Amino acid sequence: MPQGPADPLAWLAVAAFVAAVLAEARDRRTARFVAAGAWVLFAVFWLALIPQFLLVEKSAIEGVLSALGVPASLSAAYLLYRGRESLLVITRGVAVMGLIYLPATTIPWLYGPLVETTTAQVDFLIRLAGYDPMVTAGDKGLRNTFVFTTGGHRYETFIILACTGLGSMAIFAGVIAAVRAPLRRKLAALALSVPVIWVLNLVRNAFIAVAFGKQWFQVAVPQLTALFGIPPGDEGLVSFYLADKVLAQSASVAALLLITYPVVRVLPELATVLDDALYVLTHREFQVAETLGLDDDGQTEPTTPDPDPGPVGPARDDD
Repeated sequence: MPQGPADPLAWLAVAAFVAAVLAEARDRRTARFVAAGAWVLFAVFWLALIPQFLLVEKSAIEGVLSALGVPASLSAAYLLYRGRESLLVITRGVAVMGLIYLPATTIPWLYGPLVETTTAQVDFLIRLAGYDPMVTAGDKGLRNTFVFTTGGHRYETFIILACTGLGSMAIFAGVIAAVRAPLRRKLAALALSVPVIWVLNLVRNAFIAVAFGKQWFQVAVPQLTALFGIPPGDEGLVSFYLADKVLAQSASVAALLLITYPVVRVLPELATVLDDALYVLTHREFQVAETLGLDDDGQTEPTTPDPDPGPVGPARDDD
């Protein structure tokens, strides 16, 4: 997650999500209203990230996803306020995601080993592929910097927390923890998703470091330099932006979607989370389990409709 004004918003939003989870144990109606407020804060968080991603990090994909996060979060808030209790499951998932990811952004003894372990394993892959970069310490004293010298120029790639795959792993861990299912199947879903994300992330980092260090994608340099706002003298960054912000990020989104299918087969209860996520985006009902030919073994909890205010759509809690 980028550092900056969005950081306190992230902590505030996660605190609100956790408060909603705690409230759910006592009164689901109160939990809905607290969760609605949490999603409004989440919308503000995504709004604050848009200029960071688009203008600072030059990432159109992350910028667009952040922009989509604003109306999606507001939609979730509205639906919770109107009575869709099943969205408390996603709310629990976001709370867990935040509790996994945010501490690593601020606690050095969590951040440092994770970054340096990722760097060491990426270095192994790069050398396995036949390249021999220098690995040095960055400005925080962490051994996290790959240095290539190509054409007389020095190109450095830094491994930071966002490069560890922790964010993607937190997403899966969050939704897996949020649903009510036997522990055995939850652990199986984690075992199927987290190691795969870790390995694919190592390959992603190795690709970016080598592509930038060896200047693989120096194409249409004048046009892309202008598009990405690259300052004069740093035209070599074209390879980095194409490798990271376009190719690797596109592949990452596709990989997460592909990983989702086998994980849902192992833990069919997740299909109801996908149903609700799609409803938030489209306000149309979906039956993901039926579409994928899955058999949901999870237990559905009966809910009592809240007449004040009336529900929009069925007030389910298909945990």
